[in-house]
Amino acid sequence: MFRDSLKKMVDRVEGGVAGILMGWDGIAVESYTRPGQSLDIQTVGMEFSHLCTKIRQAAELLEIGELREVVIKADTLTVIIHALNAEYFMAFAILPGASHGKARYVVRTLVPQLQSEL
Repeated sequence: MFRDSLKKMVDRVEGGVAGILMGWDGIAVESYTRPGQSLDIQTVGMEFSHLCTKIRQAAELLEIGELREVVIKADTLTVIIHALNAEYFMAFAILPGASHGKARYVVRTLVPQLQSEL
């Protein structure tokens, strides 16, 4: 069920590499990597879950509200991380040439479905 949703997300964006549904504790629920891609999305999600937990704590300390989205842009990969609830987030990895706007749109359209299934 989650894998199909992640696959549709990745396949809808040219340059989409992988998607993951993960707990803030770094434990993956489900993931999908486009065939032919060598990205270890499990490790990416696990490493960024730790970073985002720190960002969530900082947001709480600063009393600015709940963390909604974080975008990490590196030379060879961009990762869009979207909080689903207090326990889970999803991440979408795209190549530098991919449309960031379309990727963020696809993520936003998928979020309500994933939230209802959790």
